[in-house]
Amino acid sequence: MALLRLVQVRPDVTGERDDRELAAAAQGGDESAFAELVRRHQAGVRRCAGRVLGDAEEARDVAQLAFVRAWENLHRYDATWSFSTWLYRIASNIAIDVLRSRDSRERTHTSHLRLVEDRVGASALGDLAEAEVHRIFAELAEELTPSQRMAFLYREVEGMATAEVAQILGCSEATVRNHVFQARAVLRRELARRYPEYLPRGGGR
Repeated sequence: MALLRLVQVRPDVTGERDDRELAAAAQGGDESAFAELVRRHQAGVRRCAGRVLGDAEEARDVAQLAFVRAWENLHRYDATWSFSTWLYRIASNIAIDVLRSRDSRERTHTSHLRLVEDRVGASALGDLAEAEVHRIFAELAEELTPSQRMAFLYREVEGMATAEVAQILGCSEATVRNHVFQARAVLRRELARRYPEYLPRGGGR
């Protein structure tokens, strides 16, 4: 896409304008303003997609497609929302589509291992070889639905507020809290069922 190449070939002439100002300029046809939005958010979108999908190449594709769709649908952007919230919602929908379209669930995200360590037994899991921990988490994560993964990622890894996660996922705050609660419960349950030897003494939290 020619527009995305602007990120690399055009200097930043946008100054210190905030995202909403840049989005408004982009809606008026200012490609350099949109290129600055890409600069600001491409790393974060790619990182989140990578954590969900567990595949760097797919994450790059999702990030690029998210920006393409954002550009094509700028006329729909409502400035009462932050631009990043709107963008992450687009990226989340694409990532969920990728997850749901996979023929196999063998490839799944493994990059937010620390969540399992934090939530279900850091002391025991910390003693495992890194490769083994990644393998175990990949196996456990297969039990999470796409919505649980997204809610867990944005709320627990990215530290977003529940209200923002709700906007991104297009659901209520109560639903986000439920997704996160269920994701934690699934990870704890599956760890206890498959690998009880790695639980802290007393069965975990």
